[in-house]
Amino acid sequence: MTVKQAFPGQAALRQTGRLYALGLDVIRCTFKRPFQFREFIGQFWFIASVSLLPAALVAIPFGAVIALHLGSLTEQIGAQSFTGAASVLAIIQQASPVVTALLIAGAGGSAMCADLGSRTIREEIDAMEVLGVNPVQRLIVPRVLAAMGVAAFLNGLVSVVGVLGGYFFNVVMQNGTPGAYLASFSALAQLPDLWISEIKAVIFGFVAGVVAAYRGLNPGRGPKGVGDAVNQSVVITFLLLFLLNLILTTLYVQVVPPKGA
Repeated sequence: MTVKQAFPGQAALRQTGRLYALGLDVIRCTFKRPFQFREFIGQFWFIASVSLLPAALVAIPFGAVIALHLGSLTEQIGAQSFTGAASVLAIIQQASPVVTALLIAGAGGSAMCADLGSRTIREEIDAMEVLGVNPVQRLIVPRVLAAMGVAAFLNGLVSVVGVLGGYFFNVVMQNGTPGAYLASFSALAQLPDLWISEIKAVIFGFVAGVVAAYRGLNPGRGPKGVGDAVNQSVVITFLLLFLLNLILTTLYVQVVPPKGA
């Protein structure tokens, strides 16, 4: 029996190990000098420009759907006064970081992967290594840090827009009470709810940037290989994001006690 027959999943394990190694290289090279500040600013502006408007537009229906469903449910069980707390906490803790990460991966990450993939098939990455330039420090670190920074800012935007959208639909369409909506939120929400949302967004941005960079550095042959790498980077990022969201939410629920407990 050959090695490939004995370990049919060794290719997937090898890819996972290389992805993990690239993530460690990014963390290590972040603290090396010189830092590519101009590249970081350019990538930050590009990712923000392609993600800002879609994030705001997606946040409104997300907040509306959550508020409408929770408003209908709380009305059935006679707990309308808790609609504000439930909808706002759901938006801040779950919907906002996930929506932000999906947009970062789908808009910014795909463009990042396509750019690095085109550089790879043109052998620019190999040329940089021959010249003694570390492509991770020169190209990947600014892009990953830009994705993390944009994710943190967009998370705040999506949270605000989503909460306002949920407030509007609950008060206007479901005849909710504005005072009860805000009072229930202030009674049950706490500062760690906002911190876990920002932590999720930053981690998701890091994962999206690393996965996009890895697939961009390892495309198939030709332009078709770059297109396939872009599709794979988006799918892999989505799967990792939902898994990480489950892990982080479980840890948060276990570590941080609810307010008033």
